[in-house]
Amino acid sequence: MRRVHYAGYVEAPDWDVSLRKGHHEGLISLETFQTVQRRMKEAARVPARKDISADFPLRGFVLCNDCEKPLTACWSTSKTKKKHPYYLCPTKGCVSYRKSIRRDVLEGDFAEVVRALQPSEGLYALVKAMFKDVWAQRMAQAEAMLHGLKREAVQVDKKIESLLDRLVETENPRVIAAYEKRLSKLETDKLVLAEKQQNGVKPAHSFDDLFELATNFLANPWKLWESGQLTLKRTVLRLAFSERIAYCRNEGLRTPKTDLPFKVLEDLHIGKCEMAEYLRLLSHLSII
Repeated sequence: MRRVHYAGYVEAPDWDVSLRKGHHEGLISLETFQTVQRRMKEAARVPARKDISADFPLRGFVLCNDCEKPLTACWSTSKTKKKHPYYLCPTKGCVSYRKSIRRDVLEGDFAEVVRALQPSEGLYALVKAMFKDVWAQRMAQAEAMLHGLKREAVQVDKKIESLLDRLVETENPRVIAAYEKRLSKLETDKLVLAEKQQNGVKPAHSFDDLFELATNFLANPWKLWESGQLTLKRTVLRLAFSERIAYCRNEGLRTPKTDLPFKVLEDLHIGKCEMAEYLRLLSHLSII
């Protein structure tokens, strides 16, 4: 995690070997390596919940309609020693406290919600055409960004030359140390800029490939949900819904608030969506 040679570079300060490009191919970019170093210096983050299992994918996502707290879930053993899966409210003081909801009932209602998210083929084709126009605009922006990187690299070179001139003129050890530290930072910045220019800012894949990959979920989230894989089900929850859904034991699921991609499709269908929403949708799907 802390060894820069995994990014394709070498460095040995004890032997006066400054950071430089190695002869081996890195597993990650230098920019990614630096991001990792910054993250490692930050405070520890909250770990993912360990009590969410494939048995109860909606645990922690669906809320109790009475207290608006997340439902928990468990297996209950009957008198015949047979196990039955249930969701229930764990909040003391709530009128629904410990009152169970059969798993097949709650998840069956939720499955109907996911099925309803699928757009029509005509609307899907319309969205693709609009995305292609925006894609062309972003490619032009990418070209401009590449020119910007080149200008930034020139500025870094000028700063390095200026610091070298000052370093030659000074004899103060503390000032020399400060200059050397600054030079090391600039040299690293220069390597990152060179790496970005070499890799380019344009995507490595075509629009059609990326669009199909990114919108495979958008076209049919139900296919991911019915896969049975917990990671895919959690992906549906994360991408399709902007808020958790409340469940009323007597009435079922409340109307969910869908996330940006599906909201844009709905607005497109009724003619309310504008170009700014298209751009936000593209960014949300990570295809540009």
